Amino acid sequence: MSGAPHLLTAREAGLVSCTRCTRVWPAGTSACGRCGKPLVSRDGYSLSRVWAWWIAGLMCYFPANLYPMLRTQVLFTVSEDTIVGGAIELAKYGSYFVALIILIASVAIPIGKFVAIAWLAVSVRRGSRARPQSRHRLYEIVEYIGRWSMIDVFVVAILTALVQLNIAASIKPGPAALAFALSVIFTMLSAQAFDPRLIWDRDTSDDGTDRA
Repeated sequence: MSGAPHLLTAREAGLVSCTRCTRVWPAGTSACGRCGKPLVSRDGYSLSRVWAWWIAGLMCYFPANLYPMLRTQVLFTVSEDTIVGGAIELAKYGSYFVALIILIASVAIPIGKFVAIAWLAVSVRRGSRARPQSRHRLYEIVEYIGRWSMIDVFVVAILTALVQLNIAASIKPGPAALAFALSVIFTMLSAQAFDPRLIWDRDTSDDGTDRA
């Protein structure tokens, strides 16, 4: 049974691309002439770094959701809210849209990134029936949305700077703010450590065999 037409890769064409600026150079070129980054056809330690940063990000994500993100003091009353708890409180006061944005940016997107990065790493190691084009597109989406995962930290920083009325009212970041920021940074590093060229090295056919 004939499979899909074989796609010529840069490696097969005798080329190597720069992972920083995407400029393509002849194979054997030691460094990118545009940005100076060392050129390698494949990063052999890519997956090891991906999993290291991924595990570090996951370890920080749990305390980021269990501990308070925000500590609010009004007169002599102090309240502490987690990410989900704060979204629920906003929803109670009718701010459904803001609550939904916080839940998407702080819960759905980080969990989706963890799942997507892990799946990409596993698919590269063990193969996948998913088309390389689809997996590469997923990688680009993960990289693009990574910068928007800091919305909670930005909100806490803005509120902390604006609401400081001595003993009348004050807002301070809770211990979860640092954990959440570290989790976002680690997952971004995990995504950046992934070498997307590995996706194209193993294209699994529908019957589970590898095409040459």
